[in-house]
Amino acid sequence: MLPGPVLLLSDVHLGVAPADTERDLVSLLRAIPGEAQSLVINGDLFDFWFEWKHVVPRVGLRVIGELGRLVDRGVPVLWIAGNHDCWGGEVLRRDLGVAYHVGPWRGSLAGWDTVIEHGDGLREREDAPYRRLRSVLRHPLSVRLYRWLHPDWGTALAMRSSHTSRNYQPKDRGEGLRRVAHERLAAPGAPELLVYGHSHVATLERAGTGLFANPGAWLDSPRFLRLTPERIELCRWSGGGAVAEQELARQRA
Repeated sequence: MLPGPVLLLSDVHLGVAPADTERDLVSLLRAIPGEAQSLVINGDLFDFWFEWKHVVPRVGLRVIGELGRLVDRGVPVLWIAGNHDCWGGEVLRRDLGVAYHVGPWRGSLAGWDTVIEHGDGLREREDAPYRRLRSVLRHPLSVRLYRWLHPDWGTALAMRSSHTSRNYQPKDRGEGLRRVAHERLAAPGAPELLVYGHSHVATLERAGTGLFANPGAWLDSPRFLRLTPERIELCRWSGGGAVAEQELARQRA
């Protein structure tokens, strides 16, 4: 269970994001002790993250430092792996102290029964080729072999190959992933809240008996979700403060 208020953001893509994008994120992270009690990162904080035995990428060092400071202050940080930062391990879990999780996560966010998933590979037909590729890229043997590459070469290779998915804007403007969300929220055992990222399309709406939310991409605009026991807000970080753009109150039985 993560206590509220909870801040949730997605798709920052550090490493290719402009400098002001990273500065805005650092500003938000420094404000969290006064704004929230928990933080959730729903994938693709980095455009590429990989842990060699003694080396990790140098990008986003200020953000990593702020995450470590939050953990030291007792603020829980949950990081759901995305398609660009799915190769995390003991550096994030043991050295940094965040709860790094690969795959869908279900638990309580500020009292909401919540399922969080980054969202890559969920469309049945359109994402079938990607799912096959993903099974290869995430296979333990592939990861072990990749560690034999020099970090400079491995990083350069990954950044070149990530260009397509990083700049990909779905032709359906996120409708395919939204359709998946509505189907899941209409199924038996659905959570109160379903959160995706990945599509870069900010969304906050009722679906079935629950809510579907996507904070959009911080890379495109500094948006995030703010959850309390009573409501969920889609906010923009502006001038060092949060501005609520949309909110939905909890429906009581």
